[in-house]
Amino acid sequence: MNFFSKFFKKKSSKLEKEKSYLPKKKAVIEERFILKFIENGGKFLYCENLDEVKENFDLILSENDWSEKDVLLIRDNLKKKYGIDKSFSNNAKNAKCFLTNCENLIASDGSILISSNQIHEKKLLDFPNNFIILSHTKKLRNNISEGLAEIKSRGDIPTNITTIKNFNLKEKSDDFLSYGTASKNLYLIMLEKGVN
Repeated sequence: MNFFSKFFKKKSSKLEKEKSYLPKKKAVIEERFILKFIENGGKFLYCENLDEVKENFDLILSENDWSEKDVLLIRDNLKKKYGIDKSFSNNAKNAKCFLTNCENLIASDGSILISSNQIHEKKLLDFPNNFIILSHTKKLRNNISEGLAEIKSRGDIPTNITTIKNFNLKEKSDDFLSYGTASKNLYLIMLEKGVN
C-alpha cells in the first residue's frame, strides 16, 4: 500500500509542476478592458437595463453640477436608443461635456475607438474636456486590429478613426507616443449586451 501512495504522490506533484509551466489563462475580455480602462483614469459604470443608464447619466450630471444645456450632443438618435429624454446643446463652444457613443472598446489597452460617426471631421481638441460615452458589451474587442476589422466588415468605412486612451486630465504625459492626443475626463456607461 505504501508503494502505491508514493507512486501516486509523485505523479500528482509532477502534474502540478507541469501545470505551472502552462500559460496563464487570459482574463475574460470584459475584465481586461475594465481594468485597463480604470488604470488609464476612466470612470466606469455598468448598467443592466436602460433605467440604470438614465439613472447613472443623471448622477454624472449631478456630481459635476452640469445642466442638460452643458452637454454637447451631435448624434440625436442616442437619446432614443438609450432612453435619455433631455434637451442638449449643439454648440461646442459653451458645452462642458460631450455625450456620444463609440465604435469599439479595446481590451488590450482600455481605449475607446471612435470615428467620424461620433466626432465628424473635428479633432478631439475641439471638444470639451469631459466625455460621457454610451456603449454596450457587444462593442468589446481584444485589440485595435479586431476593432478596425469589425468597422471594415460593416462596409461603410468612416473617416477620422482614432482612439482615446488617456482619461486623466491631471497627468499630462510627456511620452512621445501620446503626442497629439488629447486627455479627456471620461465616463463610460456600459449597457449589458442582451438588453440593447
